[in-house]
Amino acid sequence: MDDGASSGSSTGAIHRELGLTDAEAEHISEILGRAPDHLELAMYAVMWSEHCSYKSSRLHLRRLPTQGPGVLVGPGENAGVVDVGDGIAAAIRIESHNHPSAVEPYQGAATGVGGILRDIFTMGARPIALMDPLFFGPLDDARNRWIFEGVVSGISGYGNSVGVPTISGELTFAPCYSRNPLVNVLCLGLMPIERMVLGRASGEGNLAVLLGATTGRDGIGGVSVLASAGFAEDDADAAKRPSVQVGDPFEEKRLIEACLELLERGLVVGIQDLGGGGLTCATSETAARGGMGMDVNVDQVARREPGMEPFEVMTSESQERMLAIVSPADRAAVEEVCARWEVRASVIGIVTEPPRTHEGTVSDSRVADEVDPQGRLRVFDSSGAVLADVPAASLSEDAPLYDRPMAPPAGLAARVADDPGAIEAPADCGADVLEMLADPSWVYRQYDHQLFLNTVEGPGGDAAVLRLAGPGIPPSRRALAISTDSNPRWCALDPRLATALTVAESALNVACAGARPVALVNCLNFGNPEHPEVMWQLSEAIDGMAEACRALRIPVVGGNVSFYNESAGQDIDPTPVVAVLGVIERLDHRPPRPAFEEGASVVLLGAPSTELAGSRWAAELRSHRGGKLPGIDLRVHEKLLALVADLVRSRGLVAGIHDVSGGGLGVALAECALSSGVGCEVGGVADHRELFSESPGRVVLCSVRPDQVCERAEHAGVPARVIGTAGGARLVVGGLLNLSVAELTESWRRALPDALGERA
Repeated sequence: MDDGASSGSSTGAIHRELGLTDAEAEHISEILGRAPDHLELAMYAVMWSEHCSYKSSRLHLRRLPTQGPGVLVGPGENAGVVDVGDGIAAAIRIESHNHPSAVEPYQGAATGVGGILRDIFTMGARPIALMDPLFFGPLDDARNRWIFEGVVSGISGYGNSVGVPTISGELTFAPCYSRNPLVNVLCLGLMPIERMVLGRASGEGNLAVLLGATTGRDGIGGVSVLASAGFAEDDADAAKRPSVQVGDPFEEKRLIEACLELLERGLVVGIQDLGGGGLTCATSETAARGGMGMDVNVDQVARREPGMEPFEVMTSESQERMLAIVSPADRAAVEEVCARWEVRASVIGIVTEPPRTHEGTVSDSRVADEVDPQGRLRVFDSSGAVLADVPAASLSEDAPLYDRPMAPPAGLAARVADDPGAIEAPADCGADVLEMLADPSWVYRQYDHQLFLNTVEGPGGDAAVLRLAGPGIPPSRRALAISTDSNPRWCALDPRLATALTVAESALNVACAGARPVALVNCLNFGNPEHPEVMWQLSEAIDGMAEACRALRIPVVGGNVSFYNESAGQDIDPTPVVAVLGVIERLDHRPPRPAFEEGASVVLLGAPSTELAGSRWAAELRSHRGGKLPGIDLRVHEKLLALVADLVRSRGLVAGIHDVSGGGLGVALAECALSSGVGCEVGGVADHRELFSESPGRVVLCSVRPDQVCERAEHAGVPARVIGTAGGARLVVGGLLNLSVAELTESWRRALPDALGERA
């Protein structure tokens, strides 16, 4: 569909205020066979927004591999679901709440947590863990500090109160995220496979029951006002604050328990959370998925504010609300459960059959060619007046699909040709290592990561590890490992290769916990899709992800696209975030951490590398953002994943393990030393380039049986060599750096509090 403006729109300028183009407004009139009223326009505006319809990205997302062993539910539902063994299913989802968090950091982040929790328990799973990849502008700017502190407080305030642990995440600072932070939140849940339910309305005469909080004006237009526009230098945030939702974690906790009991007792036919698009999204999507229609009485929606217009009620994104499809016979039981959990339950509508045709005749005696075979979403008031009447599926299935222009960014070829390998070697590599160390515990100390007591490995490791346990979960010796990863520095140079490298790194992180990768979800954060270079970056990133996932046999079971991440006309660096979920077949000992053990050997798995393109050392310490990224042989990487997981599962063979990533080998060694309080002496590192290269597919491993490690590596076809010995109180890399563990620890602990003007 052409998304350009056109003259003669029958709906007037109001559609533009709602975020619709002239061409989109005309298409709505074609669907309806008449001009839409204000309520109908508002409903289409939220459902056809970039956030809800993926109108600029759907064409590209189709290229991702979504099928694989164990996949029960792939993209398109509220969350992906994977069979993880022993009759247990894991539901996983990652979402963004970037723009709301830029305007109201605390509530934007808090309601991002609330929304992702509902995506999980909507499927029938109990949420057991949260993760939060976060991206901010430099903390020397007061506004960035305000956003950073507000976001962290919002995540902890909501997650801790609702009783779900935040077990890990990422923390990135770069100038491109000033005024436009990225707040991505992942949730993982568990359920018995038989409890899984989908968000579909079925059964003519079944009731649409709205559960949870009352509806207010908070969040109105959130997906169209905030998620479809960047921030100008002179934006008045106050004008956008009504589009930010307000959360209540205690209401959410009651809602979780009530919904899980309803699902456990089989009292609902289908269920859907009210997130982006509010009641319009929940009613239309459940009806369309079930091939049905729905009649909604807007006056039956409980409101917290007087004088709300129907369009406000239907598009409000007030939090802590769910839509359940319930058989009339089960209504009393549903109301009893909700009353016990102090959750409001209101019947607001009824499921209807679409019109039917039979050999040229129809039940209502109209001629066949006048029949719309789609289920209708109709909105009434208490007087019976029809306020909206649209084909339910048209709000989602008929949404625009754009093949937007694509072109590489200007000057990219010159940047790639500008290799940082020629940068002069530092006089003191040790000083550069210290500058790249930062302790993220200022953030995660504010999160409770031990709720439920299932967290085996929390913040600080390569991957978080969780037991497969919880109320109603069958007994299991298995465990889950999960890691979120991104690298916008790489993606600014080569988004295709960089995204493949990011998938490879995330898979390696879960392998370092002894896990086999089984699924991936993504949160694709990009700039303005109306810019050809942004669409090129997205398309390239998706192709890189697809290539890596196919090679490593990891299906993509869900994702999210966040566009219009820009401020003052400047797009962010492309920032695809990936999260890989892995299964540990038998958890009989705690996986090793990044650590050294006195007297053990230090082994490097993977081939040495000297490429500095996209490295933290070049970009952050030398302001050099050019060069050609190091490549990767995904067949060899798959062998590395299997080898690492096998070594970790072999009790007593690995005392410590850490992948080589941001900061290169130098930072990996330093993090192992400060984590364990044990130093090491390493040789055979040629120069600063080998010390700081971030070429993927390398692992630092500490073992008291290095011969066995190297023998297994040789058998697997993976390069391996002993590079040093752990012990003492200093980190020494021959001829390059010599630092005490105390120095490393002090610099690591001091970095973030100093940036915030505090002391550790």
